[in-house]
Amino acid sequence: MCRVLKVSASGYYRWLSRDVSSRTLRRQIMEEQVMDTFATYKARYGAPRIAKELNALGTPCSVNYVANILKHNGTRARNGKAFKYTPAREAMTGVADNLLKRRFNAAGPNQKWTTDITYIWVRDRWLYLATVMDLYSRSIVGWALDTSMTEQLITDALHMAFTRREIEPGLIIHSDRGVQYRSNHYQALMERHGCRPSMSRKGNCWDNAVMESFFSRLKVELIYAEQYRTVEEAKSGIFEYIEVFYNRIRRHSALGYVSPAEYERKCA
Repeated sequence: MCRVLKVSASGYYRWLSRDVSSRTLRRQIMEEQVMDTFATYKARYGAPRIAKELNALGTPCSVNYVANILKHNGTRARNGKAFKYTPAREAMTGVADNLLKRRFNAAGPNQKWTTDITYIWVRDRWLYLATVMDLYSRSIVGWALDTSMTEQLITDALHMAFTRREIEPGLIIHSDRGVQYRSNHYQALMERHGCRPSMSRKGNCWDNAVMESFFSRLKVELIYAEQYRTVEEAKSGIFEYIEVFYNRIRRHSALGYVSPAEYERKCA
């Protein structure tokens, strides 16, 4: 390899072991923020709107810079040129009514859960994290991490939640209208446990604002700071954040500044 490249062996290995440059690091962070915004608005925001959104949030970037990131990731906003909808294609199957209606508090545990998926950048690929939160204590009762955003990802997270919690029929589980949540397998899993599906209104991320807030804190407090190099590093870090720090230690403002675990103990 060194002979082909006409470089010294020592120089080549120094290049391999080099630290990530500040420019590369910024690019990675920006890619994650751009793709998060793209996902948050369900592919309805293109480069101009994403750039406006990020600038409004205090992250300076140009439209061209955002467009380059979207192109690099093979994504385009939903517009007339990208999609030619027909009434038949617009119709969605498996869409549930919005039972939650932004009532994010619950009188007791296992009455209202909410679930969602977020993107996490790891060196050269995306990971997808699915979580299930009990709105009573804001505890993450189930989660799953994978390199693919599939139906299996969300059912794994829900299986974990069902294993950990004793639930009764009537539990509301709220999500967005993503294709994974409308799948027959996922909805059959909820039905077997007597759960009631609830879904956000079309294009309204604020209907699941509590989960969006959790993902935001996770990224600010962990992902952006750590810059994981491998999938295993990310899995280990996310496990520690959710299971050790967030659920058991982190003081939550909505709970009177106690942790989810402490809140459940006090209210038991």
